[in-house]
Amino acid sequence: MKLKQLSLFLENKPGALSRPIGLLSKNEFNILTLSLADTQNFGILRLIVRDWEKAKKLLEKEGFVVKITDVVAVAVPDRPGGLSGILAPLEKAGINVEYMYAFTLRSEGKGVLVIRFDDPDSAVDVLKKKGIDVLGMVDLYEKFEK
Repeated sequence: MKLKQLSLFLENKPGALSRPIGLLSKNEFNILTLSLADTQNFGILRLIVRDWEKAKKLLEKEGFVVKITDVVAVAVPDRPGGLSGILAPLEKAGINVEYMYAFTLRSEGKGVLVIRFDDPDSAVDVLKKKGIDVLGMVDLYEKFEK
Protein backbone atom coordinates (compact mmCIF):
# COMPACT_ATOMS: atom_id res chain seq x y z
CA MET A 1 0.00 0.00 0.00
CA LYS A 2 1.25 3.43 -0.86
CA LEU A 3 0.62 6.69 0.96
CA LYS A 4 0.36 10.14 -0.56
CA GLN A 5 2.93 12.60 0.72
CA LEU A 6 2.70 16.35 0.19
CA SER A 7 5.96 18.17 -0.53
CA LEU A 8 6.16 21.95 -0.33
CA PHE A 9 9.09 24.12 -1.32
CA LEU A 10 9.69 26.85 1.26
CA GLU A 11 12.07 29.77 1.40
CA ASN A 12 14.84 29.23 3.89
CA LYS A 13 13.94 32.18 6.16
CA PRO A 14 12.28 32.74 9.54
CA GLY A 15 8.51 32.20 9.48
CA ALA A 16 8.42 30.26 6.21
CA LEU A 17 7.60 27.00 8.00
CA SER A 18 5.01 28.57 10.29
CA ARG A 19 2.80 29.69 7.43
CA PRO A 20 1.82 26.28 5.98
CA ILE A 21 1.79 24.60 9.40
CA GLY A 22 -0.47 27.34 10.79
CA LEU A 23 -2.75 27.14 7.77
CA LEU A 24 -3.17 23.39 8.19
CA SER A 25 -3.74 23.80 11.91
CA LYS A 26 -6.34 26.54 11.44
CA ASN A 27 -8.21 24.25 9.04
CA GLU A 28 -8.01 21.31 11.48
CA PHE A 29 -5.66 19.06 9.52
CA ASN A 30 -3.76 16.64 11.75
CA ILE A 31 -0.21 16.14 10.53
CA LEU A 32 0.60 12.45 10.98
CA THR A 33 4.31 12.89 10.28
CA LEU A 34 6.65 15.33 8.60
CA SER A 35 10.20 15.92 7.54
CA LEU A 36 12.00 19.15 6.79
CA ALA A 37 15.19 19.22 4.71
CA ASP A 38 17.04 22.33 3.69
CA THR A 39 19.52 23.72 1.26
CA GLN A 40 21.08 27.16 1.40
CA ASN A 41 18.14 28.84 -0.37
CA PHE A 42 15.06 26.72 0.23
CA GLY A 43 13.60 23.92 2.28
CA ILE A 44 11.42 20.96 1.40
CA LEU A 45 8.61 20.22 3.83
CA ARG A 46 7.31 16.69 3.40
CA LEU A 47 4.21 15.68 5.29
CA ILE A 48 1.41 13.18 5.50
CA VAL A 49 -2.12 14.20 6.47
CA ARG A 50 -5.37 12.28 6.47
CA ASP A 51 -7.15 14.14 3.68
CA TRP A 52 -4.25 14.96 1.42
CA GLU A 53 -6.43 16.11 -1.51
CA LYS A 54 -8.15 18.81 0.56
CA ALA A 55 -4.86 19.84 2.15
CA LYS A 56 -3.26 20.15 -1.29
CA LYS A 57 -6.09 22.35 -2.57
CA LEU A 58 -5.94 24.55 0.53
CA LEU A 59 -2.18 25.02 0.32
CA GLU A 60 -2.24 25.71 -3.43
CA LYS A 61 -5.05 28.25 -2.94
CA GLU A 62 -2.70 30.07 -0.53
CA GLY A 63 0.09 30.14 -3.13
CA PHE A 64 2.17 27.12 -2.19
CA VAL A 65 3.59 24.79 -4.82
CA VAL A 66 2.62 21.29 -3.70
CA LYS A 67 3.93 18.07 -5.18
CA ILE A 68 2.30 14.71 -4.40
CA THR A 69 4.62 11.73 -4.03
CA ASP A 70 3.92 8.07 -3.37
CA VAL A 71 5.69 6.79 -0.26
CA VAL A 72 5.50 3.56 1.71
CA ALA A 73 5.11 3.21 5.49
CA VAL A 74 6.81 0.15 6.92
CA ALA A 75 6.67 -1.30 10.42
CA VAL A 76 10.26 -1.85 11.50
CA PRO A 77 11.17 -4.17 14.38
CA ASP A 78 12.57 -2.02 17.19
CA ARG A 79 15.74 -4.04 17.75
CA PRO A 80 19.27 -4.16 16.36
CA GLY A 81 19.12 -5.25 12.73
CA GLY A 82 15.43 -4.36 12.28
CA LEU A 83 16.08 -1.91 9.45
CA SER A 84 18.74 -4.15 7.86
CA GLY A 85 16.15 -6.91 7.53
CA ILE A 86 13.95 -4.57 5.51
CA LEU A 87 16.66 -3.09 3.33
CA ALA A 88 18.29 -6.40 2.33
CA PRO A 89 15.44 -7.77 0.16
CA LEU A 90 14.96 -4.37 -1.46
CA GLU A 91 18.63 -4.15 -2.37
CA LYS A 92 18.53 -7.70 -3.73
CA ALA A 93 15.56 -6.66 -5.92
CA GLY A 94 17.45 -3.60 -7.18
CA ILE A 95 15.09 -1.07 -5.55
CA ASN A 96 16.67 2.21 -4.47
CA VAL A 97 15.75 4.13 -1.32
CA GLU A 98 15.66 7.83 -2.19
CA TYR A 99 14.99 9.06 1.36
CA MET A 100 13.22 8.06 4.56
CA TYR A 101 12.02 9.51 7.83
CA ALA A 102 10.39 8.12 10.93
CA PHE A 103 7.01 8.49 12.58
CA THR A 104 6.97 9.37 16.24
CA LEU A 105 4.73 6.33 16.56
CA ARG A 106 5.93 3.12 18.16
CA SER A 107 3.54 0.20 18.47
CA GLU A 108 3.84 -3.46 19.34
CA GLY A 109 7.65 -3.31 19.55
CA LYS A 110 7.98 -1.72 16.13
CA GLY A 111 8.74 1.74 14.84
CA VAL A 112 7.33 3.14 11.61
CA LEU A 113 9.42 4.51 8.74
CA VAL A 114 8.19 6.40 5.69
CA ILE A 115 10.32 5.51 2.69
CA ARG A 116 10.45 6.99 -0.80
CA PHE A 117 11.55 4.36 -3.35
CA ASP A 118 12.44 4.79 -6.99
CA ASP A 119 9.81 2.10 -7.69
CA PRO A 120 7.22 2.08 -4.87
CA ASP A 121 4.99 -0.59 -6.42
CA SER A 122 7.86 -3.07 -6.72
CA ALA A 123 9.02 -2.16 -3.21
CA VAL A 124 5.59 -2.96 -1.76
CA ASP A 125 5.56 -6.32 -3.60
CA VAL A 126 9.05 -7.26 -2.35
CA LEU A 127 8.27 -6.22 1.23
CA LYS A 128 4.98 -8.12 1.35
CA LYS A 129 6.57 -11.27 -0.12
CA LYS A 130 9.13 -11.13 2.70
CA GLY A 131 6.37 -10.81 5.30
CA ILE A 132 7.27 -7.22 6.15
CA ASP A 133 4.37 -5.17 7.50
CA VAL A 134 3.50 -2.45 4.96
CA LEU A 135 1.03 0.02 6.45
CA GLY A 136 -1.80 1.84 4.74
CA MET A 137 -3.59 4.98 5.88
CA VAL A 138 -6.22 2.97 7.77
CA ASP A 139 -3.46 1.13 9.68
CA LEU A 140 -1.85 4.43 10.63
CA TYR A 141 -5.13 6.00 11.77
CA GLU A 142 -5.84 3.01 14.01
CA LYS A 143 -2.39 3.24 15.59
CA PHE A 144 -2.71 6.99 16.18
CA GLU A 145 -6.16 6.71 17.73
CA LYS A 146 -5.11 4.12 20.35
